[in-house]
Amino acid sequence: MIIPVILSGGSGTRLWPLSREVYPKQFLPLVDERTMLQNTALRVVGIADTSAPLVVCNQEHRFMVAEQLRASGIHPPMVILEPVGRNTAPAVAAAALYARQHDEDPILLILPADHVIADTEGFRAAVRQMATHAQDGRLITFGIVPTAPETGYGYIKAGAALDEAGVCAVERFVEKPDAATAQEYLQSGTYSWNSGMFMFRASEFLTELERFAPTILAACRQAVAAGRAERDFLWLDGEAFAACPKNSIDYAVMEKTDHAVVLPLDVGWNDVGSWSALWEVSARDSAGNIVRGDVIVVDSHNIYVDATTRLVATVGVNDLVVVETADAVLVASKDRVQEVKAVVDRLKTSRRPEGCSHRKVYRPWGFYDSIDLERRFQVKRIMVKPGASISSQMHHHRAEHWVVVSGTAQVNRGDESFLLTENQSTYIPVGVPHRLTNPGKIPLEIIEVQSGSYLGEDDIVRFEDIYGRE
Repeated sequence: MIIPVILSGGSGTRLWPLSREVYPKQFLPLVDERTMLQNTALRVVGIADTSAPLVVCNQEHRFMVAEQLRASGIHPPMVILEPVGRNTAPAVAAAALYARQHDEDPILLILPADHVIADTEGFRAAVRQMATHAQDGRLITFGIVPTAPETGYGYIKAGAALDEAGVCAVERFVEKPDAATAQEYLQSGTYSWNSGMFMFRASEFLTELERFAPTILAACRQAVAAGRAERDFLWLDGEAFAACPKNSIDYAVMEKTDHAVVLPLDVGWNDVGSWSALWEVSARDSAGNIVRGDVIVVDSHNIYVDATTRLVATVGVNDLVVVETADAVLVASKDRVQEVKAVVDRLKTSRRPEGCSHRKVYRPWGFYDSIDLERRFQVKRIMVKPGASISSQMHHHRAEHWVVVSGTAQVNRGDESFLLTENQSTYIPVGVPHRLTNPGKIPLEIIEVQSGSYLGEDDIVRFEDIYGRE
C-alpha cells in the first residue's frame, strides 16, 4: 500500500500579497480553477494500490484542508495537525508513526502541497516505477532534470546507475549554488534539482531517523502517542512537538543515509516559489502577458497582472508583476520578485496585519470581510454557511449591530432566541453573550457594525464552539 503524505505547512511569503500566513499559496487557485492542494491530492488518484492522502498541516489550517479535499471528492483518512512548525523531518516522522498504527509497513509518498506538475501521467508512472525500489528498502528522492542554471534550488548529484531506467545512487546533496556553479552542474548532466518529493517504506525512514536524529524521533513518538484523534483530525501533543528540533528531511536523513537513490524526472515540475515562476508555468498571450481579473493592458509586454477587487490598467510597461488585493498592491520588476519576502518581513516587524492575513478572513463557519475600519467603529460583511454557526461568545469592549441582507439568521442573545430574515436587524450590547447560526439552505450574509473602545479580534470570550476552537 502506498500512502501519499501531503505536507501543507508552508507560508508562501514570496507570493505576497495573494499568499499570506493565515491563507498561504497551497489554498489558492494560482494555475487553474483548483487550488494547489487540490491538484496535489488529485495527482495521486489513479496510482494503483494507493490510499487517500494523509495531510500534515498547521492546526489553524485544518478546516481549509478538510473542506478543499472534500470539495474535490477526496476524503483523507486523517489530517495531522502541527501545533507549531518544525520543518519536514518531524512532519514526515509524525505521518510515518501514525501510518504504522494503521498499516504494518506502508510505502510513503511525500509530496509538498504547493508544486505544479504538468505531466501528471509521467509522474504517476515514475511513482509506480519506484515502488519496487522503496519496497527493497531504498529511500527515494525525485530529482528534476534541470532546464537552466537555477540558483534558487538545491541540487542532487547522481552516482552509480542502479538500473536502465535512470535510477542512480545519490552521491551527494548540494546547497543552492552561485550562478557559475549552477552552470557547471547543468553542463555536467549528472545533477538534478532537489524537488522535495520522496518515497520510502515508513519503517525504513524511521530506522534511519533514529540512527541520525534520535531526538526528533523521540519527540514525535511522544507527540503522536499523547495526541488526540477527533473526527478526521489527529492533534499532535503541543508540548512534545514544540520540544522537537527543527530540521528538514534532507539534513536529518537523506544527506546521511547510504540507502538514498534518485530518479531524475522531466514532468513539467515547478515549485511556484515566486511570481516569475508563476508567470513561467501559466498560459501567456501573444505579448507574453498573463492577466487575471478586471485588467486593461495597453502596449505592455511580458507582464503578470492579477486584479482581485478592482480595475487595474497598464500602459507602456514591460517585465512587471502587478498584484492587487483588497488591502495591498504589489508592483515589482519580474527579475526581482524573490525580494518580495523583504516586504513581508518589514510588515511583520511593524506589526501590520497585511503581512499575515487578508482583509477577508476565512473561518470554519464561513468568512468575514472588514469593509471599513476607523478608531471607534468597524463595518464587516459576514457570510455563514448553511448549517454553520459562530461560537457562543461575548465582547468586553464593543457592541454590534447586525443587518441581514440575504438568508435567514437564528440569533441567540442573552436568554433570547429569535429568527431574522432579509432587511431585519438586531443589536448586541457590550458584555451580552450571543451566537449567530444559519438554519437555512442558502448562505447567510449580514452586515455587522461594531462600535466601542477596542475592536480587535482578541476581544472574544468563547463559551462554546462546535469547531473545537479555544
